[in-house]
Amino acid sequence: MTTMVLALGIVYVLEGLLTVVLVLLHSGRGGGLSDMFGGGLGAAAAGSTQMERNLDRLTIVAGLIFAFLTVILTFQIGG
Repeated sequence: MTTMVLALGIVYVLEGLLTVVLVLLHSGRGGGLSDMFGGGLGAAAAGSTQMERNLDRLTIVAGLIFAFLTVILTFQIGG
């Protein structure tokens, strides 16, 4: 196993854990990160709060990085 594959593997595991944590931070039907920090009342009236939108963006970016690393590692290990 080359050093690059090992380094990418470590980043892959850390990115996967980050993605899981970000997904778990999202609110379900009620209560969640926005309610914990006092944004629950505004969320009911105006949709999602700024914090929830930022969390959505972070989750999407983390998911895309995770998918990109999956493809890279597939070609590195398989090829």
